Amino acid sequence: MALSIININVNVTGTSNRFFNVLAAPLSITPASTLAATTFLDDTGTAVTAFPVVVNGYYNFYINGVMQEGGTYTISATEITFNGVTATITAGTPLVVEAVEIATVI
Repeated sequence: MALSIININVNVTGTSNRFFNVLAAPLSITPASTLAATTFLDDTGTAVTAFPVVVNGYYNFYINGVMQEGGTYTISATEITFNGVTATITAGTPLVVEAVEIATVI
């Protein structure tokens, strides 16, 4: 049997949207507490009505520039929910949500 070479071309594209919130007041976090999407601005400085729903991708969440461990939060279209975390984040701390959607085209 002769050797066959199969050439498969797959293009992967991604989109990334970022959302920003600089806390005006201290934020007390307890397990299951939430932070509304409407408290964030997008890259253009426009108020957000909702986070995009990511189907094929992921969210990253940063507090003061430090990426948070994935299991410590859940992001939906309307809010961030803190999971198993108790803390107080001081006023002036930047929060960033990054929503990354990945698509493949064969």
